[in-house]
Amino acid sequence: MAGVITASEPSWIASFTGLSPRCFGKLVTAVRRETAAEPQRGRPWKLPLEDRILLVAAYWRTNLTMRQIAPLFGISKSAADRIIDHLGPPLALQPRKRFAKDTVLIADGTLVPTRDHQVAEQSKNYRYSTAHQVVIDADTRLVVVVGQPLPGNRHDSRGWEESGAKAAVGSTMTIADGGYQGTGLLIPHRRRKGEELPSWKEEHNRSHKQVRARVEHTFARMKGWKILRDCRLKGDGVHHAILGIARLHNLALAG
Repeated sequence: MAGVITASEPSWIASFTGLSPRCFGKLVTAVRRETAAEPQRGRPWKLPLEDRILLVAAYWRTNLTMRQIAPLFGISKSAADRIIDHLGPPLALQPRKRFAKDTVLIADGTLVPTRDHQVAEQSKNYRYSTAHQVVIDADTRLVVVVGQPLPGNRHDSRGWEESGAKAAVGSTMTIADGGYQGTGLLIPHRRRKGEELPSWKEEHNRSHKQVRARVEHTFARMKGWKILRDCRLKGDGVHHAILGIARLHNLALAG
């Protein structure tokens, strides 16, 4: 059965990855290089690497079931499932290990509704979710760190350390909202009960809020990938998905 979606048609690339054909070609080259040393076991893949990457991106973008997405690429649903499991880790964003001295980062947490109750807990929206700490570069707005997923009932101040985001950022200046009190991050000035903040603190808070909004904009773009609204993947699947989406977000932003 011939598939109807293929990477040889540029319009599909833009629709499902948000990348130009040139950027998509760079991604394919990078993944081919990163997976070249893997031992080849079993039968060869029916789809070329370009189409397999497009399939994973299409799955993340649409959140279709295996039964729905497999015929679009002319393969069985079990083959589609294997492709997603195999390519999820190679497509994942690698955290930045070094930061320039003048780098300013922005951190915040986001919830991803997740059906695997072994890695999720009921969160403030009463759904089973995983909590993810995401850090972006305040200047470039690129995602630089995504922490390990935690149960959705974890508070941001606790998740910051437990997810590994704190260790990944190190001593780099990082701003966050008031939920990160006690973490050492740069948060807004707090108003004590019955007191008013002086004007200079109010001005600092306004400036802080304007800059911190950039991470909210990043979340809005990333949540355009429907798998982050209702993830059916099990185990590390949700982590690989958000890391892969972060990598595609960065590639699209950097051009």
